[in-house]
Amino acid sequence: MSVRLGEKETNKKPAVFLDRDGTIIEEIGFIDDPNKVVPISNAVEAVKRLHDAGYSVIVISNQSGVARGYFSEDTVRAVNGKVAEIFNNDSAKIEKFYYCPHYAHGIVPKYSIECNCRKPATGLVEKAIEELNVEPKLVIGDRESDIKLAKNLGILSILVLTGYGKKQNDYVGQMTDFIADDILQAVEWFLNFNNIF
Repeated sequence: MSVRLGEKETNKKPAVFLDRDGTIIEEIGFIDDPNKVVPISNAVEAVKRLHDAGYSVIVISNQSGVARGYFSEDTVRAVNGKVAEIFNNDSAKIEKFYYCPHYAHGIVPKYSIECNCRKPATGLVEKAIEELNVEPKLVIGDRESDIKLAKNLGILSILVLTGYGKKQNDYVGQMTDFIADDILQAVEWFLNFNNIF
């Protein structure tokens, strides 16, 4: 294990980073109400399998609706709380949610900035590594930004065809390590891939 100067060597738990909208819950646009949360079919089972296989499951999402003035950070946290409640009730533990509220072309000055946390930038994953002592192994998502995030981290990526997945161009499909119909197929491929290699 490589250790930076000044750091103690630690045993990091392997982690899978999941996009939220269109990957584990239905994509309905800018979701502004926890009551609109609907899990994607088999998403709870997929997260449970990752958890049972010893992976820390972390949700990481761009929430530019804050910068666009559509809703507040409190709304994002409330929606995340509802997602956590649904999944955790079925023993599909999501360890933590991270989100980026920024968007350079937004209308709320506080959030209308360039940042290092909006995917595909790696800032939120770096924060998770520091706070949770995890080692990223995989990113699953339905957008180019998810696949590029994985590339920037030097880890595996899976594009799911739920959400905006089917609307991604061929370039995104060529970048990713696997294209899955949904998150359950993505998880099955990943766990099988690790068993082989």
